[in-house]
Order: sequence, then structure tokens, then C-alpha cells
Amino acid sequence: MLLACRHITLKYAGSEKYVLKNFGFEIDGPGFHALFGPSGVGKTSLARILIGSISDYDGEIVKRRIQSILYSYNMERLPGWSNVGTHLDRITPSAKRDLKDEMVNAFGLASFCSQRFSQLSLGQKNRINLIRYLVQDFQVLIMDESLANVDEITREKILLTIKDLFPDRCFFYISHNVLEVSKFCEHIVVIRDANKQPQAHLIKGQNFSNGHPLDKNAYEKTMLEIMNAS
Repeated sequence: MLLACRHITLKYAGSEKYVLKNFGFEIDGPGFHALFGPSGVGKTSLARILIGSISDYDGEIVKRRIQSILYSYNMERLPGWSNVGTHLDRITPSAKRDLKDEMVNAFGLASFCSQRFSQLSLGQKNRINLIRYLVQDFQVLIMDESLANVDEITREKILLTIKDLFPDRCFFYISHNVLEVSKFCEHIVVIRDANKQPQAHLIKGQNFSNGHPLDKNAYEKTMLEIMNAS
């Protein structure tokens, strides 16, 4: 699969400020990647372009062997009255029930399935919401701060689980955590203010996964590259 942004330029109606200007990057093949940058540089706008909810832009989006791009975001509204386990069972295709159960356990949610959404913490809601997307059919999933309000140990376990379970899918993880994206992501698309050109820098991450040691020197070098590119 291939996903490429070519010369993407975006300004919102009534504003003279560019959100994206001559923006471009290309990812060829599956993997776990990141969209990284400070608030306001256009990460969420880019995600909305990729899923088709923003169409008034210049440039070209190239998608090959990609039928479905899903978008999971932090603080997505969930049915507060609904029982967590019943809701997950209802939206999970029958062929993916075992996958759903495995993720519920790996994400630390097994003891919360009898509760209503309104009883969950923000971090628990975000984890449940992420599972709702992972059990669907997709080639690309954009995770926009999807693990916000989740503790570091649980977050790392979730990222490793996703990488183990979905090696043939493409993920874009939107995060402000330079340590996390440097460690777990194969590529990091560093997005800068539109006044800085080029607006995007593609940096190779450590792509840490289960069973592979982390090269601490290379890890620190990646973090430095990201900060210098920002």
C-alpha cells in the first residue's frame, strides 16, 4: 500500500493564514508511523483531509491498495448509558470476537466490561474507543491522541500489542510525546508551521517491538533529529 501527500495547501475560509502549504510526504507499505508537531500546525486538519472530511484544498492525495482510512480521536463521544461489554459485542464482526477479547485483556479493560461508559475514566473511554476502530476493516488507521489520559506503562503495552496484531496495516499516531514516537514508530512525519519550508520532515524512528532490543544511542539520536526538525 502507498499513501502520499503531494503539494497539499490548505487555508480555512475567511483566514489568510495557511494551515498547510506545499505539504508533502510519502509512506510506502504498512507500519506504525507518527504525525508529530506542536498544537496548531495542522495534524488534525491533515487527518481530516486524508479521511475525506475536508475537500477544499489544493494538491493531491495518492492512495494505492487502500480502500478504507479510519480516524480515531481523543474524547470521542460514546453512549454513556450503554454497557461497555454489550456495546463492544454489538459492533464487533463475529469473525473478530477473539481479536476483540484479546485486545480487551491486553488494554487492561477486562474488569470494566460490565460498567456503563459514563462510569469510566477518560483513559478507559479512549481505550474502549480505540478497540471500536481496531475491530473494523481498514488499511489505514489514524490515532489522534487516542491514548491520552492513559498511563505510560499501559500505553506502551497497547502500542506493542497493536504492532503485534496488525503487521499488515498502516497506522498514523498523532502525539506530542517525542520519547514515544521516537521509540515505537517506523517513520515520524515532523510537521512545522506553514511559514517554514519544507513544512514536513520524514525521520526514521526506532520501530521498537516485542523481542527486539532498543539501541539507546540510536534512540537518543532520533529524538534529537525530531527536535531539530521541529
